[in-house]
Amino acid sequence: MGVVLASLASPDTPAAAGSAAALCGAAAAAVVRKAANVSNRKGEAAQAATLAARLVALALRDARVHGEARAALATVESPGDERRDFRLGEVLRRSSAVPLEIAEACADVVTLAAGEAHEAAPDLRPDAVAAAALAAGAARAAAHIVAVNLTVHEGDPYLARARGAASSAADVVAGLGGI
Repeated sequence: MGVVLASLASPDTPAAAGSAAALCGAAAAAVVRKAANVSNRKGEAAQAATLAARLVALALRDARVHGEARAALATVESPGDERRDFRLGEVLRRSSAVPLEIAEACADVVTLAAGEAHEAAPDLRPDAVAAAALAAGAARAAAHIVAVNLTVHEGDPYLARARGAASSAADVVAGLGGI
């Protein structure tokens, strides 16, 4: 884990907040998997494992597209070349698509964690609630990354979906307050 944190902290790697959000969501999914396994809920454990793997893959993809976007932006000195501007727009759009996927996957982790908060062995229910809170925070962080992308504007479907995922995740966590 030290290598992962060092990569996130290094100015020499493209991994940043989007990758961190994905890894936080993956860690939350791992906690949900544990709760489900201990509670002999194999289907939920398998779902949590799948979400964790997906989020780890998204962390790597996010680092790659973030690096591509930064590199593309570094080559732009002045606007005006329509083909170059179009290619830049495509790169930037891809760099907002991955955090959107992260937000939605984290919202899925929240939903799964909420189920475990109600159904898991009693001593693991607080862990499931905490996992839901972690994943909801990661969804919110990923939605923020979508919002600050240069190609995204108010009314953009990516932004609406990312904010919707983060909002629904937060609502689920708020409903877990009594557990």
